[in-house]
Amino acid sequence: MIPVDTVVRNIGCLVNPGSDRGARGREADTLRVLEDACIGSSQGRIAFLGTEKECRGRWRLQPGGMELDAGGKLVLPGLVDPHTHLPFAGTRQDEFQLKLQGVSYQEIARRGGGIKGTVRKTREIPLPDLVATCQERLDRMLLSGTTTLEAKSGYGLDLDGELKQLRALREVSGRHPSTIVSTFMGAHEIPDEFRGRSREFLDRLLAEVLPRVREEGLAEFVDIFCEEGYFSYEDAEYYLQRAAQAGFRLKMHADEFTSNNAAELAARLHAVSAEHLIAIRPEEIARIAASDTVCVLLPGVSFFLRLGRYAPAREILASGGLLALGTDFNPGSSMISSQLFIFHLGVYQMGMTIEQALNAVTINAACAIGRQHRVGSLAEGKDMDLLVMDVPDHRYLAYHPGIEPVHTVLKGGKPVVRERRVAAR
Repeated sequence: MIPVDTVVRNIGCLVNPGSDRGARGREADTLRVLEDACIGSSQGRIAFLGTEKECRGRWRLQPGGMELDAGGKLVLPGLVDPHTHLPFAGTRQDEFQLKLQGVSYQEIARRGGGIKGTVRKTREIPLPDLVATCQERLDRMLLSGTTTLEAKSGYGLDLDGELKQLRALREVSGRHPSTIVSTFMGAHEIPDEFRGRSREFLDRLLAEVLPRVREEGLAEFVDIFCEEGYFSYEDAEYYLQRAAQAGFRLKMHADEFTSNNAAELAARLHAVSAEHLIAIRPEEIARIAASDTVCVLLPGVSFFLRLGRYAPAREILASGGLLALGTDFNPGSSMISSQLFIFHLGVYQMGMTIEQALNAVTINAACAIGRQHRVGSLAEGKDMDLLVMDVPDHRYLAYHPGIEPVHTVLKGGKPVVRERRVAAR
């Protein structure tokens, strides 16, 4: 018999993505549905799963273990958010009001707002306050089902500010049950003192900041905003090649407002992901779909900025691309922290099927941060990160937007949300 310390029984429907490795092609159109299911874990890792009948007599609950009755509810893997800007200070609802009046994102930036406004606030906030702010945000994410997320720096733009953001992520990781994968994004904007000298600023990051980030083990990935008015294709190629030589894995903000072949560059450099892709061109889709670079689409930006267009999810899927969805949680272009809401945007605004959207917020999102071997699906040997959802099945989850269906969350086999409340730590 298999000794386990956590068992979840009486699962009405356990739904897994189409693959435990990454779902593309036919697998992206598929979900694996197991009715009348049971699942158990030992020391945070899944030890078995199957139907109640298949599992009967296979397991033994260890002393002090927990047996949870799912009450016939739906069970999903914990959601994965592959793109957030979690550690920032302050908010920008004043700018949001301007956007509602028709002022563009780019015009607000030219007036000294946008990223630069958040940079000023983030440079000023003490580290303990930034950690507390991140913890509150993580609680909200957990309540909507996100158990693993990527988080970027990029609101410091200097040595002290960038290190503070990444240290805040490291500190909050030790306090909060959520798994955080950190990305250094000092190349988020060009500071005023380097205006017109983007290459010089990148050299400063390469010489002064990246070595410290690596020395302290503060980030696994490096990202850059390759966009008109920010960093050029040539800048991005120069910077990312050197970041890779320094031992970092690569991500890239690409083709958000305009296309400059950034998605093609991401594929050529074997970046783990290319993110945004609202303006990606057909020939770029063909190149990136043939690669292992994950297309991380962020429909919250199109929704929040009322752009009137979304990234071409259906075209990327039809080309066989590996497609994930993320929130892009940030104060300027997507003040959205719920992956469930992003799932609904994928279905209602991007023309994705329920199956495609669920694959995109679970296993493919895990691929986009290099964690598909640990999270994104429920399989033996993976982390016991799961959601008990108070809905009859996954179709109802899409059918009834606006509800709060996450009843219970297990992280590593331990309850971190009970009856829609974050469990005491």
